[in-house]
Amino acid sequence: MKLADPSTSYVLIARDGADTVELLTGEVVDVDLLADIPLDDDGSAREVFAMVPYRQVRERGFEAQDDGTPLRCLLVATHEHIPTAELLAQLPDAPIPLRDGGFDLSDEEYAGIVERVIADEIGRGEGANFVIRRDYTASFDGDDRTAALTWFRALLEHERGAYWTFAVVTPGHIAVGASPEAHVVARDGVVTMNPISGTFRHPAGGATKESLTEFLSSTKETEELFMVVDEELKMMSAVCSDGGRITGPHLKEMSRLTHTEYMLRGRSRLDPRDVLRETMFAPTVTGSPMQNACAVIRRHEREPRGYYSGVAALFTPNAHGGHDLDAPILIRTVYIDGGRLRVPVGATLVRHSDPLGEVGETHGKAAGVLGAIGAIERDHVAEAQEDPDAPTVPRPLADDPEIAALLASRNARLADFWLQPQEAPGTGPFAGHRALVVDAEDRFTTMLAHQLRHLGLDVTIAPWDEVADAAVDAAELVVAGPGPGDPRDGSSPRIARMREVVARRMDAGRPLLAVCLSHQILADRLGIPLVPLNAPHQGVQKTVPVFEEEASVGFYNTFTARVAPGTGAVGPAEVSADAGSGDVYALRGERFASVQGHLESILSRDGIRTLHRLVAHALG
Repeated sequence: MKLADPSTSYVLIARDGADTVELLTGEVVDVDLLADIPLDDDGSAREVFAMVPYRQVRERGFEAQDDGTPLRCLLVATHEHIPTAELLAQLPDAPIPLRDGGFDLSDEEYAGIVERVIADEIGRGEGANFVIRRDYTASFDGDDRTAALTWFRALLEHERGAYWTFAVVTPGHIAVGASPEAHVVARDGVVTMNPISGTFRHPAGGATKESLTEFLSSTKETEELFMVVDEELKMMSAVCSDGGRITGPHLKEMSRLTHTEYMLRGRSRLDPRDVLRETMFAPTVTGSPMQNACAVIRRHEREPRGYYSGVAALFTPNAHGGHDLDAPILIRTVYIDGGRLRVPVGATLVRHSDPLGEVGETHGKAAGVLGAIGAIERDHVAEAQEDPDAPTVPRPLADDPEIAALLASRNARLADFWLQPQEAPGTGPFAGHRALVVDAEDRFTTMLAHQLRHLGLDVTIAPWDEVADAAVDAAELVVAGPGPGDPRDGSSPRIARMREVVARRMDAGRPLLAVCLSHQILADRLGIPLVPLNAPHQGVQKTVPVFEEEASVGFYNTFTARVAPGTGAVGPAEVSADAGSGDVYALRGERFASVQGHLESILSRDGIRTLHRLVAHALG
């Protein structure tokens, strides 16, 4: 068998639902940038498989520890499809015991990091959720390549529901995994993303309708999924002309774990390497907003990530002379090096995370991977499935009418706007008007810009640190965007610049719409106090007064502008505030308006209508 040849580099891929395993062989080259992935061979399109490490987020200007993990490419020379049963007969299956297994961080250390992230990062408004990882490591006896093939076989035999089951064997870098999540797929101009969040570990005896119902009813699990959908829609709005449409939710049922997921689809003409760059990386394994999530990971993770949370990417020539892209996330993956095994796992931390619960989630994820490869004793679920009298594939719980109804009921909380086809109309109520959106480091601005275009505006997005005063002054409408951080922090160059943008428009009496962070900055300029909330509103849906109407809006804020209850005006501004707390939800005056919530969020059921009203007011 040529896989035993130590000089051969290869990739094995079993895609969900296929009865064959794909074997790719070829030359290995390492490149610096995604743009350097060599899709062209002397004028002819060629197939390339790439392992994209987490450190490539630096291509987007984001922070990452540079551990030198290569952007590794296999230039595909042969691509075979082998019947799964035929391949299984050739793969080794002798058990490989592990020694000295354990996490690199103790449970106490990891729980302490969770507490600090909740208090110091989410509590200071740095973001809505963050994923912090720890690594399970162990030693084993034997050859690395044999271990890779043994564990790949175990995954083929015992894991189900994975998007890709794979083994990558190249000099110095060997990985075996069963990823549940297709991060981004581009085929024939259609881009698909698959945000998955919420992890239900099957209890003793296997998953039941009752235990799954309890999981699906969890506010924490539901809001985690909504937040990652919001974050991936930001990416979709950046790469797709039609912004992206949501379908789902669905259950992703695997052997030991069940997840909840949505599908996002839109159309794009970008090179697939550019699509991949603009979608680095999934918020389900990093956090949101993405740029700040990378900074938080840099502050709290002790070691670089390597390939964890990156992607495996297969670029395949298509009939149109370009390439299709299929790129699952590198999670549920074992990395093998010199008789050592490493399994990175992470937990999604949100405002109401329980540190011990997040510790337990990392244990569950590591055990799921180790059990699936047979490196530890397989649990009751796997044993039940290996019963010869048991069905080959258990009946999906998603087929149960009550479970299906419970899943579908989640969409009642979401904005119809994002559940519909999103091709922007040729005209809209503001056709002929132009807007400049200033991005304060939260790519919610891409979704906001898409909605503004849907309303007919011609929109340009400019980063806060690149937009010139002349552009701010010349714009017909400036939309000062949202962003992370403390709006009171004048030492922050970003906060200081957003203050200047708001001040220039207010001083000139030119149309201004301020959103979230910029709304707080506008309120501060008007003399309204800014205070931290008792509990952050990260991914919270509220029905609030926005002048003449009540609006269902999604909130991602840790700070708020606050007036005395009953206050209806401050200086030149009308105030729309909570009757009890005095928290200010919206402001408006001559040629300006602002809103605390994110009207572009999937949680803003009344978002597009409220945005229309506020833009109309600002434009006068």
